[in-house]
Amino acid sequence: MERPLFGPSLVLGALVGAGIALAGSFIGNGFLQARASDRFVTVKGLSEREVAADLVLWPIVYAVTANDLGSLQQGVETGEKKIRAFLGSDFDPSEIGATAPRVTDRQAQGMTDQHLERYTAEATVTLRTHKIDAARSAMVRSGELVKEGVAVVRSYEYQTQYTYTELDQIKPEMIAEATRDARRAAEQFAKDSGARVGGIRNAQQGYFSIEDRDPFSPQFKKIRVVTTVQYFLEED
Repeated sequence: MERPLFGPSLVLGALVGAGIALAGSFIGNGFLQARASDRFVTVKGLSEREVAADLVLWPIVYAVTANDLGSLQQGVETGEKKIRAFLGSDFDPSEIGATAPRVTDRQAQGMTDQHLERYTAEATVTLRTHKIDAARSAMVRSGELVKEGVAVVRSYEYQTQYTYTELDQIKPEMIAEATRDARRAAEQFAKDSGARVGGIRNAQQGYFSIEDRDPFSPQFKKIRVVTTVQYFLEED
């Protein structure tokens, strides 16, 4: 009796080999697809805007001297009344606030000059208002306080501050603008590399920064945000 040319073990081996080859083909194709999906570009998008500040804090610092605490306190109160009267024609009383004076005893500090009064006080009346133009006009006229006997002093601790409070209203527009800018950069890169831009792989919104436009006009602010976006690249 003649034996068959292909025995069971040989057929089984052939089937196993074919299965392995087929599986290897699927794995290879999947690997190529995975490699293709890993092609992406990382770009940054920028959005900048210049806005006018809408809130100003103006601390008016003044000094008072006296040889007794009673007179010192009276001088502080008189100075505050004059400042409030100066601001009262343009601003609401709710926009004006005062802080407790900072008192110094010169004698306790070892200063024995008889020509100097013993006590000094530094007090602050602060204007907090959205009326930027009116506040700046009052700053220009602040010399009138000196004529009224208020010893206005320049303080490096309490300085005028301008702020912008409507950031939440322009955030969505700026983020969209920065994202469009990133998309344009990605499209340019894809064009140069012979590909086309696909969907977003990852995106990160940067922090919003608000800075003075320049040192000489703090009432104008520059707002800036940078977004980082990764786009998939597809074959063109």
